[in-house]
Amino acid sequence: MNDLPASAKLATAAWFKSSYSAADNECVEIALASPWVGIRDSKALHRGALAINTNAFTRFVNATKTGNSIRIL
Repeated sequence: MNDLPASAKLATAAWFKSSYSAADNECVEIALASPWVGIRDSKALHRGALAINTNAFTRFVNATKTGNSIRIL
């Protein structure tokens, strides 16, 4: 399904911060590298990134918007 592992795709992806980010840059950054979404801490880039598939990320975002809980496997 995916020709490159998540780490290779995320290494060249464009990372961005939420418009809700604080002025002191304490936030989470997101990168879109289909079929992956990368998530990392802007203050701890040395820790790497979490990669989840786009469907799971979409379910997570929708659940947080509605206040529902979900189970992502």
